[in-house]
Amino acid sequence: MRRVLIVANRTAGTPDLLAAVERRAAAERTGFTLLIPEVKRSKNADWTLEQALTALRKAAAGETRSRATHVDGRVTGLDPLASIKAALAEERYDEVLISTLPARRSLWLRTDLPAEARKLGVPVTVVSAPEEARMGLKDLPVIGGPS
Repeated sequence: MRRVLIVANRTAGTPDLLAAVERRAAAERTGFTLLIPEVKRSKNADWTLEQALTALRKAAAGETRSRATHVDGRVTGLDPLASIKAALAEERYDEVLISTLPARRSLWLRTDLPAEARKLGVPVTVVSAPEEARMGLKDLPVIGGPS
């Protein structure tokens, strides 16, 4: 089974990420692990890990809900690169899928998280959320810092 590590923060339920999960699950049997940063204050959370996992499981199962797939997740520290390194040390993954805010708002893209993750020897794909006007992200509170 192919294994994909998803790293997301506020973007764990965006349509583009869900479509990427669905495409991978449709192409071949794939297991997914979602890493999200720790939320320091509960009032900052606009969704929970379980809500994100429900959306990802639905996407992985497909429209007919007939695809058998495994989707799990965990809350990690605030440093996404350290979290990716730790996950890769624990398990084998075939791809790291980094989901970010739009390019002009993404700290992860400004600090070049994808390039740093590629140095770990696993293919990295970036899915950036569309601009706020289309997604309505500008009104969402930040969870554990910008992604």
